[in-house]
Amino acid sequence: MINIIEFHEDHQQDFRRLNFEWLEKYSLAESHDLEMLDDPKGTILETGGIIYLAQAGRDIVSSAALMKESDGIYELAKMAVTANWQGKGISKVLIEKCLDTARSWNAKKVTLYSNSQLQTALKLYEKYGFYHVSAEHSPFVSADVRMELMLSE
Repeated sequence: MINIIEFHEDHQQDFRRLNFEWLEKYSLAESHDLEMLDDPKGTILETGGIIYLAQAGRDIVSSAALMKESDGIYELAKMAVTANWQGKGISKVLIEKCLDTARSWNAKKVTLYSNSQLQTALKLYEKYGFYHVSAEHSPFVSADVRMELMLSE
């Protein structure tokens, strides 16, 4: 049984562990990631965002965040599912939770940055209606993919 919970400071090490697991697997970790993973409260929560975690029993097995970019625009970020829980639909639950939250906040658009190595993730984002746009001006050196989803005009 998976429960979706909101991030609490006690979860910082789990949040960091989950994201470093995939960042290191694909050699994508960089300083901007470290800033967010070392200070999720200051970089995500206190700037108008939210972090959701998927909990299986007592274990935190997945994460996803919404970061405020500007009024009405949020970034879907820090999507991670630990290896032995992948392929069980947890990412879908977290994306839907994040998109529902964005809609409840009257967001006009949700963006995301990714890397072309992450084909499974990119296909999932496309299923939810995200489309590719130019990745220029990415805050990440390794982000060669940028996608957007319009929620309202």
